[in-house]
Amino acid sequence: MSTNLEVGIVGLPNVGKSTLFNAITKAGAEAANYPFCTIEPNVGVVDVPDARLAKLTDLYNPKKTIPAAMRFVDIAGLVKGAAQGEGLGNKFLAHIREVDAVAQVVRCFEAGDITHVEGSLDPLRDIEIVNTELCLADIETVDKRLDRSRKLLKSGDKKIQTEIELLEKVRAGLETAEPARRTVSQNEEILLLKDLNLLTLKPVLFVANVSEDEVANPEANPYVAVVKEYAAKEGAVVIAVSAKMEAEIAELSEDEAAEFLRELGMSESGLDRLIRASFTLLGLMTFFTAGEQEVRAWTIRNDTKAPQAAGKIHSDIERGFIRAETVGYEDLINAGSYNAAREKGLVRLEGKDYIMRNGDIVHFRFNV
Repeated sequence: MSTNLEVGIVGLPNVGKSTLFNAITKAGAEAANYPFCTIEPNVGVVDVPDARLAKLTDLYNPKKTIPAAMRFVDIAGLVKGAAQGEGLGNKFLAHIREVDAVAQVVRCFEAGDITHVEGSLDPLRDIEIVNTELCLADIETVDKRLDRSRKLLKSGDKKIQTEIELLEKVRAGLETAEPARRTVSQNEEILLLKDLNLLTLKPVLFVANVSEDEVANPEANPYVAVVKEYAAKEGAVVIAVSAKMEAEIAELSEDEAAEFLRELGMSESGLDRLIRASFTLLGLMTFFTAGEQEVRAWTIRNDTKAPQAAGKIHSDIERGFIRAETVGYEDLINAGSYNAAREKGLVRLEGKDYIMRNGDIVHFRFNV
């Protein structure tokens, strides 16, 4: 499948970004107790956890099973003044500009042996440092466009006037450290700003990095509550994990990891929750193809039509699309087999205007 959509892992230095990245991808990115350990971003591809895939594998008993995948990017730690070139400055901001969504890691644990770049633990201050730097960078971008648009206004184009009004609204928000994603809500406005690639317009989630002994009950950590209160202002998700513990779990076998989580009273790892939340943040969903040879999860954007979904498998299938033979995941599992689902009238024939549903099991019919 295409794995070109990326989530950037960002935050201040020494908050656990690289440790978390290692756990996610088992890629062995260097994690050390000093700023700017990560200079060039590390990129890792990770499988998306999906219990449906295991059930479909049991049902079809295929020769191979292929999960969906997505990309995470470990970006260098940001410091105050990055927008003016402090630390890795513009390089850091350029790397964020290239990703599709942002997972901001926020340190929510005390540890005397791990220095904090600001000298003390304060999650709200840390979030606001990152937010302020991204807003300052976006102000520069918006100002450049405003200068250009005002010069074009003499042409009398009403679209230019609309654009200027939107840019001025966004800039006013950025000046008060209000991310563009809070100021801009309508799809038409988002489309107008798309080519600016604003940092604060990217969807965001927060990763509260807690200590190992708090992971089973992160609600007891007052710092997590602070992060959740901030995130609630923009409807963002907060995932509480212990990056250190997740890195240790990543070294275990599947059975050992499951047993370890059971002992903690947890049904899944924090990483599984983070990966799934990131998948949703990117506006993605999954459909399946299933048969004796292969059961496979395919990734598409929400609201994708059937021919474009078929194109994920092969461009010829999209080009020669006739129809999609489709059954919902729950319908298939409840029926017990594809033939049983067909006999119950649960298998549908859908045309080129069909909008795919999450969990569809599909056989595309085509003629090239």
